[in-house]
Amino acid sequence: MVERRPFLDFLTHAVLILGIVVVVFPVYLTFVASTLTAEEVLDAPMTLIPGSHLIDNYRTVLFQGVGEAASPVSTMMKNSLIMALGIALGKIAISIISAFAIVYFRFPLRKTFFWLIFITLMLPVEVRILPTYKVVSDLGLLDSYFGLTVPIIASATATFLFRQFFLTIPDELAEAARIDGAGPLRFFWDVVLPLSRTSIAALFVIQFIYGWNQYLWPLLITTQKSMTPVVVGVTQMISRSGDAATDWNLVMATVMLAMVPPAVVVVLMQKWFVKGLVETEK
Repeated sequence: MVERRPFLDFLTHAVLILGIVVVVFPVYLTFVASTLTAEEVLDAPMTLIPGSHLIDNYRTVLFQGVGEAASPVSTMMKNSLIMALGIALGKIAISIISAFAIVYFRFPLRKTFFWLIFITLMLPVEVRILPTYKVVSDLGLLDSYFGLTVPIIASATATFLFRQFFLTIPDELAEAARIDGAGPLRFFWDVVLPLSRTSIAALFVIQFIYGWNQYLWPLLITTQKSMTPVVVGVTQMISRSGDAATDWNLVMATVMLAMVPPAVVVVLMQKWFVKGLVETEK
């Protein structure tokens, strides 16, 4: 029986509460700033009580342009949503098919191909971003959703995780499917895919947030304001002339809106996310 020690319980809860405060307090400050006027945000010290301009500020950023970002935030969030979904679904589709081929098909140098895929994890994004930009530019994909998503949908991490999960599936299942006359596609669709649901859910959460938070690549290939994602748009709202020329209340409102979709995805898929990570570990 584990002995309960009141001091350790108190210390554990104190550390937990401190961690929550450290994470939540900046978000609360951002929310408060998004409800104030631009002048009230610059007051020192800024009030910690929400103001009365919440609806006005959020209406302004959603349906009007702010600063150099002429596009409404609603348009930016639509671009970010399309990009994040395209990246997440594309990475999962390509990775699960690649892992299935590596595990269940016998062809020369298949392990070599897997490790070549895995080695790409060691290459920083900056190393391949200029050649990738050149290819995208030559194909005429600048300022397009294909240009935002296709060049970065390959994922060595997802391929590795799916491969590790497929290796835990008993060989008897593949043998039984073969005896029943199921081909590779039937086995993949009826057996492997249902067993991979939790892993797919976990990777979807990770890849959606990864796609939503993309900054450098969209910054390079988007020149039209109508194609700007929200993460890039936030930086365009900040004036280069200094704090006084920046509507920080509107910037903070945009930041709050930008946090909503990833938070919703995590909350809705939290159970599947945790279960998927645990099963992948096994």
